[in-house]
Amino acid sequence: MAASTEPAVPGNSPRFDNGMQVLRDLNNGQPQPVFEAMRRDFPFLAEGTASYALGDVWGRKVLDPKTRQLAAMAAFASLGLRGFFKTHAGYALNLGATPDELKEIVYLVTVPAGFPRAIEASQVLQELFHERGLGTPQGQ
Repeated sequence: MAASTEPAVPGNSPRFDNGMQVLRDLNNGQPQPVFEAMRRDFPFLAEGTASYALGDVWGRKVLDPKTRQLAAMAAFASLGLRGFFKTHAGYALNLGATPDELKEIVYLVTVPAGFPRAIEASQVLQELFHERGLGTPQGQ
């Protein structure tokens, strides 16, 4: 069996621990299956994600957590990253965002990214609302 070329993963650090706490807060204390699979299969990537993206960036206190998720949703929808958009829309709901606030993000995306990206994001929200038993909120 050939030796692994996978770089060694540094041990837990305060940055990593902070990132893991941010992830728990976003996901109502539940494990995040995509991240857990990354930890298993790509530990170096998981460590960087937890330490930098979650610990250093998502852990900042300038924006409140809900606003941060709404901003992330707009970015991911504009880029057409359905999986990330859905994950962060779920986090936004966990943090108290309303379905109408999430729909407003979709409308906002029409300006920088165009109707196709907004329509795609609306389909993702419909899936998420259905999975959470929210139906498709009427309104705005």
